[in-house]
Amino acid sequence: MADDTVTVQISGPDGDDEVTLSAALVEMLAENDESAAEVVGDLALFGCAQRAHASVHHGQGEAPQELQDAESVTMELFEERFGATYGELTGHQH
Repeated sequence: MADDTVTVQISGPDGDDEVTLSAALVEMLAENDESAAEVVGDLALFGCAQRAHASVHHGQGEAPQELQDAESVTMELFEERFGATYGELTGHQH
C-alpha cells in the first residue's frame, strides 16, 4: 500500500505532523506539475477558508469580531494564493 500513497510532512510553530494521501488523488488534484506539498497546502488553505466562511456567514447569530477578522485575513491569503476570491472559485457569494 505504501507505493500507492504519498506522505507530506507539516511543520508549524507548535509542532509537526504528517498526512498520507492516495498518490493518485494528489496527482489528480495537481495543476501545472504542482508538488504534493503544494497540493496539500492548497487543500489546507481551501479547507480553512471554507470553515471560516461557514462560521462567520452561516452560524447562529453574528460571529464575534475576532472570528470575522480571522476570516477576512484568511480570504485575503486565499485570494493571494489562488488569484481569485473564495466566491469566484466556489460560486458561493454573499
